[in-house]
Amino acid sequence: MTNASAPIAPLYVNAYTLTSALGAGNEAALAALRSGRGGLRELELRTGRKTWLGLVDDEAIGGSLRGEFAGFDCRAHRMLGRGVERDGFPLAVAGARERYGAERVGCFVGTIASGLAHLEACYVRHAPSTDDLGSDVRVRHTAHLFSATEYVMRVLGLDGPSATISTACSSSAKVFATAYRHIAAGLCDAAVVAGIDCANEGFIYGFHSLGLLSAQPCRPWDRNRDGISIGEAAGFALLERAPRGHGAVALTGFGESSDAYHMTAPHPEGEGARVAIEQALRRAGLAAADIDYVNLHGSGTPSNDRSEDAAIASVFGGACASSSTKGWTGHTQGAAGITEAVLSFLCMRANLVPSTLNTTDPDPDLRTDVALENQERPLRRVLSNSFGFGGNNCALIFEAVQ
Repeated sequence: MTNASAPIAPLYVNAYTLTSALGAGNEAALAALRSGRGGLRELELRTGRKTWLGLVDDEAIGGSLRGEFAGFDCRAHRMLGRGVERDGFPLAVAGARERYGAERVGCFVGTIASGLAHLEACYVRHAPSTDDLGSDVRVRHTAHLFSATEYVMRVLGLDGPSATISTACSSSAKVFATAYRHIAAGLCDAAVVAGIDCANEGFIYGFHSLGLLSAQPCRPWDRNRDGISIGEAAGFALLERAPRGHGAVALTGFGESSDAYHMTAPHPEGEGARVAIEQALRRAGLAAADIDYVNLHGSGTPSNDRSEDAAIASVFGGACASSSTKGWTGHTQGAAGITEAVLSFLCMRANLVPSTLNTTDPDPDLRTDVALENQERPLRRVLSNSFGFGGNNCALIFEAVQ
């Protein structure tokens, strides 16, 4: 266990990669941020309703999984399989496997739905009223939440401690904390952390039924914000005790809380979010003034942005450079934590505060001064927030290795 009141020894992110609506791999994502090119596009749903989604291009996902992985075949796992190949990630993991042994490298994947879209397709194609979902349903290796973790472990040849973390939209932020605890307890020497979620009808119509799905590109912190834009992504990071090579990033703090205020609504004063942020700062041994940039959860719903703003104002007084990147990628659900962590790494590398894309008229009732245009400034320490249904909150602090 770690003591939230005392600084912790850092872990180091020695490799990472992201596939999202911004493109396949880190360079594509960074190029999109620099050029101001967001990944949301308008689509018409089967019901005739229009919305904006942050979808990964099909060519970045590839064809059906075959051979020993044929049973895992679904869009989510195709995205994982192609995503993990990029940015030298397999080579970095192979190095960790050689140093420690496959049984000493853990694997922790955050997701809400895993391959649920495959199960939905079976439901549409067949006759569920007669208990017939077809011969291709394969729940064990598609819709089962552990299937994503099992698939990543098999692709990377890992045999260490493993778990799927499913805590709504904080899932793939919490994998960093889970990996930290496993390494600190001596259960493994390194860990692959990841996040995956694909757009599916459960997400789309579920958020629509809650009145949280925007018909426009999402506008975090905007006076006229009215909901989220759903996105999809697969992201990965390798954590070890020591930095290796140029460009490593240190995980210096993390905080978690569960305010349990409501099943879907956050605490109106951001109490759980504040607790998570303050825990992360204490573990990092930092004051609020030491943070150079906050990557906000910034989902674009009226209540979420208002709640997070209260937490940020309580901790920072509104004085820290901040923005939400969900206008670029959409809300990638269980993959939001890893998506925004990797985007934070890239922004630290480029000394870039990305704009809060699509936001043009900031809500005057919110105190956090979000960036409306890209800003170039040195970024050494970044806080990344991820908050989910049920009050599942996680805040991560990363520091550039000098």
